[in-house]
Formats: sequence, C-alpha cells, structure tokens
Amino acid sequence: MKVPQGDYYYPNPNHKRERMYVRDNDGVIEFRLWSQDHPQIWERHGWLDMDIINRAAGMYDKKGENPAKLYDINVAKAILKKR
Repeated sequence: MKVPQGDYYYPNPNHKRERMYVRDNDGVIEFRLWSQDHPQIWERHGWLDMDIINRAAGMYDKKGENPAKLYDINVAKAILKKR
C-alpha cells in the first residue's frame, strides 16, 4: 500500500496499528517501522537495511525473541516492484 509517507505493508496482517515502510535507497532495500501505539519508534529509529536488521536480531536470539521476522525482504521487493 502507499500513503504520502511511502510504501508499506502490515508486518502482522491482524494488527493494522503497525506498518512497515519500505524504500529503495540506491539499490538497497530499507525498512522503517511505524506504530500507532508507540510513535516514538518512528522518531527514534531511522531506516534500516537487512544487514543491520540481521546483526541486531542476533542480540535477541539469546532472549528467545526474533524481531527480524517483521522485516520481509520478499514482500518489500514485491511492493517496490509495483511502483
């Protein structure tokens, strides 16, 4: 989907209060999370590429969490291809 802020998908289709924005930055796909319940996420976190996401996810694996599942490179590619 697209709004003035950019292209996005819902990382959890059942939870429409969060959007994952995607963009192509000189051939590198980047992601940025927006949450209606936690607007500070958008303010504190900039655009992230998969390399950064995968490195950060390694810190959470030890805690039994994996935030990388929110970032779907295949969905992002499909969205950006439609442009």
